[in-house]
Amino acid sequence: MKNIVIGSGPAGRLGSLELGKLGQDVTLIEKKHIAGTCLNEGCMVVCALTDITKFIDDNNRFNNHGFIKSQLEVSYDKIVEKITETQEKLRELNQMENESVGNNVIYGEASIEENTVKVNNETFEYDNLMIATGARPFIPDIPGKEFGLTNKDILKLDDVPEKLNIIGGGIIACEIANIYATLGSEVNVIVRSTFLKELSDATKRYVLEKIIPNVNVIENTDITEVSKDKVLTSEGEELDGIPFFATGRTPNSEIAEGFVELNSDKTIKVDEMMKTNVENVYAAGDVTGGYQLTPVARMEGITAARNMAGYANKVSYSCIPQTLSLNTEVSFVKNEKSDLSDDEKALIGIPGIAGPHAFWKILEGNTGYTEVEFDKNKNKINRINSISPSSTSDVAYLSYLMRMDYDLDDYGEFLEIHPSTDSNYKIIKNLWL
Repeated sequence: MKNIVIGSGPAGRLGSLELGKLGQDVTLIEKKHIAGTCLNEGCMVVCALTDITKFIDDNNRFNNHGFIKSQLEVSYDKIVEKITETQEKLRELNQMENESVGNNVIYGEASIEENTVKVNNETFEYDNLMIATGARPFIPDIPGKEFGLTNKDILKLDDVPEKLNIIGGGIIACEIANIYATLGSEVNVIVRSTFLKELSDATKRYVLEKIIPNVNVIENTDITEVSKDKVLTSEGEELDGIPFFATGRTPNSEIAEGFVELNSDKTIKVDEMMKTNVENVYAAGDVTGGYQLTPVARMEGITAARNMAGYANKVSYSCIPQTLSLNTEVSFVKNEKSDLSDDEKALIGIPGIAGPHAFWKILEGNTGYTEVEFDKNKNKINRINSISPSSTSDVAYLSYLMRMDYDLDDYGEFLEIHPSTDSNYKIIKNLWL
């Protein structure tokens, strides 16, 4: 069976790798760089910069405590240079990984016809096709939009902006605000509705007061016009600073228009097996909408690949863990199928506890915060918001237990690693069980 995968982001790369492991004939076509948005423009770039801002944050803290005296000088162009070098190495490794299972990797812009894909003036026939072309930043149609930056432009900046206006109020907006505020920018975040509405009120308040206190957040405000160095708000206020759009993403589905059925938002319509309405044509990742997260894209790509190879598989979107990469990680998960009344809820929240990367924050009362919502009747976790250096692993682990529908009593045998900053353990075992 000949399988073609278009797009090598998390969905396409992992999907083609899975197909290769299953002994399938695979051609992976990538327009520009292997590994997609995550490595080249998105979360890996954010994580690289956040590693630096964490170091700056710790350095400032240690200086304030008086046992280290140092003054940092940040070279943004050198940071960009080293991120780019690292990306090149990872691209090589990702290509080698795919080729190691016998896959053919081709670079070029593809077009689709019935049972064939064209790229670089060459035609390839397929028995199965996966469209995993991802998404790109959405920029609202306002005057001056051509002056706005997006996450695609982070590595094109010559230096840290003196002033930055971030338009948008979600995870990406918060992560970019944290990076550049720590690097020394004067940062405004302008939000059409509510900032970080994914988080509980208490968690959001902690983020604003403890993690990004130097960021000016302006809620319930639209942007009516932007220029190269300022934005104009719906309140008639002019804010100096480079405009940066973090206003969502739009699917790269143009390749599929007129070929498969699209949803109203132009994402590709798929079923739980990642099938489109066209026989033997699948789609996965951000181009299908839904959760725009690397782990979800991987899951979808692997699901599509297994079905292409004849192994029936369905995708499940339940209790999806998410995180904000900040100077202290903020992770959260919610059981989407549970809608509890106030009488059914039990809510417990406590400050973070001492542990790796948290000990030296105790003196300033900044060790984090964890909030867990329980279903009192069913004795199960319904929602977690956790601010902790270990929250990414803590919440990922607990989200799995939530997906498996474990009762809280089943947590009794959990043994944590010490030292740890896992306050979930303290809440679930010590305060509840």
